[in-house]
Amino acid sequence: MNVLIVGLGSIAAKHIDALKSIDENITIYALRSNANAENVEGIINVYNLDDVNASLDFAIISNPTHLHYEFIDSLVSKGINLFIEKPPLASLDNSENLIKKINDSKVANYVACNLRFHPCIQLLKETFIKNQDKRINEVNIYCGSYLPDWRPGKDFREIYSARPEMGGGVHLDLFHELDYTYWLFGKPIRTNSVLRNNSSLDIPAIDYANYIFEYDNFTANIILNYYRKDAKRIIEIVFEDETWNIDLINNSIYGKDGVKIFSDTTFRVINTYKSQMNYFINTLKVNKEQMNTFAESIEVLKLCLGNE
Repeated sequence: MNVLIVGLGSIAAKHIDALKSIDENITIYALRSNANAENVEGIINVYNLDDVNASLDFAIISNPTHLHYEFIDSLVSKGINLFIEKPPLASLDNSENLIKKINDSKVANYVACNLRFHPCIQLLKETFIKNQDKRINEVNIYCGSYLPDWRPGKDFREIYSARPEMGGGVHLDLFHELDYTYWLFGKPIRTNSVLRNNSSLDIPAIDYANYIFEYDNFTANIILNYYRKDAKRIIEIVFEDETWNIDLINNSIYGKDGVKIFSDTTFRVINTYKSQMNYFINTLKVNKEQMNTFAESIEVLKLCLGNE
């Protein structure tokens, strides 16, 4: 298998580990913009797509979000299948043109939202498919963590997350919460949002986001932030007859009277990267259309950016 990676940062490293665990004979190329870029063991540096001397099975887009458009556009023109790190783009500018180009080219495409492979999220998905009559009255989603701790040894004010011109901001970084809400419950009938950056972090990018998604019978409230030192990532689902509390960090679900519905202490979020990569590669092998295509993910991006 031959794979090209565009953007060789921390997320790319997770995808590379996943690839190598799936195929130990894989050949991985990295498209570099700097001729002095460091060499990474097992990775072949290239500086132009024409330097790749093999047929590519797919390309991974994992560079800063504001650069996604140009590389997606270029790779689609060459008919290369795409595995795109979330969010798909930093803005909606010309997104419809890119959707059309991707659809016309018929290249396989998937936007990588690895939390879809989290056991708790998958159990919820299965539950709602099997129990469509289980009435929901309210959903509350919260994800908060401390941006300065994300990349130890680096000034958090200099990383892309803190810089809006590079596609940074908690609403884009924590796109997962919007994605799995859309995946579990569908497209809301109305939305409202508050996006702010006036916390003690003192960064120009959005560091607090609050979304209200209205559905026919319930409302989902989603809160995201960059400044919480004691990380918390939870979902609360208030059913007609009970409340479920889902802890995505500790991989557990508790129901009525604190009864444990699900728990797996051996699970680590890093496991979702291999599951996700396996899923994508298998869809290519059997020529199956991917879930969470670029076009679908743009619908979530519209909600993220406040454009219904």
